Amino acid sequence: MSLPVVAVVGRPNVGKSTLFNKIIGQRISIVEDTPGVTRDRIYAQAEWNNRKFMLVDTGGIEPKEDDKILTLMRQQAELAISHADVIILVTDVRSGITANDYAVADMLQKSGKPVVLAVNKCDTLGETPMELYEFYNLGIGDPYPVSSVHGHGTGDLLDQVLKHFPEADTEENTESDIRVAVIGKPNAGKSSLINRIAGEERVIVSDIAGTTRDATDTIIDRGEDRYIFIDTAGIRKKSKITEKIEHFSVLRAYMAIDRADVCVIMIDAVAGFTEQDSKVAGYAHEQGKACIVAINKWDAVEKTDKTMQEYKTKLENDFSFMSYVPFIFISAKTGQRVEKLFSMIKHVYEQNSMRISTGMLNDVLAYAVARVQPPSDKGRRLKIYYMTQASSKPPTFVLFVNRADLFHFSYQRYIENQIRTTFGLDGTPIRMIIRERDRNDA
Repeated sequence: MSLPVVAVVGRPNVGKSTLFNKIIGQRISIVEDTPGVTRDRIYAQAEWNNRKFMLVDTGGIEPKEDDKILTLMRQQAELAISHADVIILVTDVRSGITANDYAVADMLQKSGKPVVLAVNKCDTLGETPMELYEFYNLGIGDPYPVSSVHGHGTGDLLDQVLKHFPEADTEENTESDIRVAVIGKPNAGKSSLINRIAGEERVIVSDIAGTTRDATDTIIDRGEDRYIFIDTAGIRKKSKITEKIEHFSVLRAYMAIDRADVCVIMIDAVAGFTEQDSKVAGYAHEQGKACIVAINKWDAVEKTDKTMQEYKTKLENDFSFMSYVPFIFISAKTGQRVEKLFSMIKHVYEQNSMRISTGMLNDVLAYAVARVQPPSDKGRRLKIYYMTQASSKPPTFVLFVNRADLFHFSYQRYIENQIRTTFGLDGTPIRMIIRERDRNDA
């Protein structure tokens, strides 16, 4: 299921970005006492009471400001409001209610979205400040005192936010459904591929980059398997995202990756591999998704008998950080090899979901250790006691050792390669967690 979206809005300099950073537990948004520091929407995944959601920070809203930058910031915030499931309106207890607060509250009421009112800068613990009651005049419900600097009150605020979330739809996909996100740069042919697979014009196709704004689902049945294809807006470099709608398209694309089982990374065969392709692929890799690289528009490339191998060799170098990923050369326009894509998707999905018994893993580990001795330092040698699989999607292995600092990255890579050689695990990243036994046990 797509994660609920929570937008943090308010006039400039009330502490929205500080509250955003406090909720997600990382310093992502730039925080400064100068109004207008946050200009674009910043987004990150957050979690409260075992419920994950996407938190969106926005630039301050100046409803009647004519300055060009502030006008664009207002448009960005309005767009975030239109896509949000819940809105947190942040105000400042020290300055009280201002005319802009009233204007922003009026804008939010007209949106029809649920709004939770946060009164920030209530930094003193103890009794509720009398100034808090003034904020009932905004007419959007109970004000919640918070301190974005210290974190006071954020728990009560998030409890209220969660009450407005849609119910988690556990029946959206059955176990047999395979969710596939088609991702990549704009104009790589993602929508054309969806239409070719569906056999009809499910998605608007245009040579104008950025035609697809939202992530849309197309259900395809193949035999006993059901595939849910998620067409996403192309992901551009941040410097090239100029049109306001496109900012949110990037968020939707990342959210599509989050809810997918398999990511088909589309590369334009004519344009070739770019730095942005590596960033798109990198996000899918970090999320632990099974991946396939589909080189589209292969029919438009002038070829010899060596072209495909040369192109593949170059891509293997470009995708060196994802050495497990398989490649397929297709043409969404002519349908070349598109049918083969289904078997590849199912294969990498099964690899990503694979479970390996502890006994089989430790047989591989014993062989690997006997073949290449673990590293040592200053007379102490690494000992790997045993290995077990903790989870799948992606396959995650826990290794228990005597000294974690001796487990060098190169030896981890060697163990990973031995696992892949034995069990395959094509198209899926592998996670390795190193657990150290108490050194005093020795």
